Amino acid sequence: MRKFMQKLGKSMLIPIVAMPIAGILFRLSAGDLLDWKLFQAAGVIFANMDMLIAIGIAMGLAKTKDRGIPALTGFLAITVLNEGLTLMNPDLDMSVFGGVIAGLIAAGIYNRFKDTKLPSMFSFFGGEKFPITMIILTMIPVAGIFSLIWPYAQQGIDSFAQALVGLGAVGIFIFGFLNRFLLPFGLHHVLNTYIYFGLGSYENASGEVVTGEITRFMNGDPTAGYFLGGFFIVMIFGVPAIALAIARAAHKKKKAETKALMSSGALTSVVAGLTEPIEFTFIFTSPLLYFIHSVYTGLAGATLYLFGVRHGFSWGGSVIDYGLNLSLSDSGLMIIPIGLAFGLLYYFTFYTIIVKKNIKVIGREDDVEFGFQADEKEQSLKLSHNKFEYMAKKILENIGGKENVVDYENCMTRLRLVVKDASLVDEDKIKQTGAHGVVKVDNKHIQIIIGPEAGTVLTEFKKHIEK
Repeated sequence: MRKFMQKLGKSMLIPIVAMPIAGILFRLSAGDLLDWKLFQAAGVIFANMDMLIAIGIAMGLAKTKDRGIPALTGFLAITVLNEGLTLMNPDLDMSVFGGVIAGLIAAGIYNRFKDTKLPSMFSFFGGEKFPITMIILTMIPVAGIFSLIWPYAQQGIDSFAQALVGLGAVGIFIFGFLNRFLLPFGLHHVLNTYIYFGLGSYENASGEVVTGEITRFMNGDPTAGYFLGGFFIVMIFGVPAIALAIARAAHKKKKAETKALMSSGALTSVVAGLTEPIEFTFIFTSPLLYFIHSVYTGLAGATLYLFGVRHGFSWGGSVIDYGLNLSLSDSGLMIIPIGLAFGLLYYFTFYTIIVKKNIKVIGREDDVEFGFQADEKEQSLKLSHNKFEYMAKKILENIGGKENVVDYENCMTRLRLVVKDASLVDEDKIKQTGAHGVVKVDNKHIQIIIGPEAGTVLTEFKKHIEK
């Protein structure tokens, strides 16, 4: 289960890559800042997060090197699911949870049916294409089932949100906690909708009655903003602290790439108020860390309430919204010292748990297991030729072709291959290419001893795989 959750977490890297630039462009081009309408097109990324997640999971969990068909399968899965829900009940929205469900089903369908052989007259639809047919047939009843189940989930959360009113710091803590905790299930938006746009009422200077924490705060209601202020702490201080902890905890050989990813995610949180680029890196890999993050989110809001701090936003809890709306707040400057304290709390908590429990977040993932390590004596081996392209081509032919290849890598002296069936490997013919030996670790893993030229041979091998 732990390995599965780690693979699921790594699948989130695909949608994460698109989020930082989209979030920053979308916020900076908003009407209250630069007002560049065309750049608001970047916001479509967040309107389709369920689709990106479904595609990412399908690609990440598919047992194949070519991710094209799995990506299409994931797209079809979420598209049919969303359309089915809309047809049955236009008010339903499974959001991120729908993407997760669709992606998992798509990956399962692909892995189960990718090798299906059909009668000759239907052969075009067989093999790797068959999951495309199966996912459509599968997602229609899935959509029907969730159209019956999901209304109860949404209704329950909405009723619970209304019950939070009047609980003071406790209610604000519960709201903050659930706002994060429900994100993976796609139910947080139900809770947010009531708090942001339905909670309370206020008559503004023009006599208009407005409702909801956001709307009332922006219209000058002196009682609005207590449910919102905590998000400034999380987005400006907490999430960047998480990013720093993950970057610092990364293994040395992965520090540079981890730092780059964490830096862009932290900047997106601070500037655009979007926390998902960081949260999605550990949300599935470590439920424990995400639970703690949810607790700290609730605690941040409750702390501000106890200190009498009231602040709000029109778009999100970014540093831009913090500055623009500071004049409407009560003791808004207190968010800075309290935020710094929470930043330290976030950093030391996350860093300690990641290191002590060896949690496989970004930068600490296990390398793909290819079997036995290479012998140091192999460093002195040399090929009898320099025909690397031809050698790679013949190796591929004699391991069963690219259809038999699941994964490949090299160490200093060996090609390390994961295959569907090691019985298809012809050791004698591989040795005739100049290879010094073939090691069959088991029926899935083989290693071909090349010598120091292994990296060069792998480069040519990859070219033939991708043809």
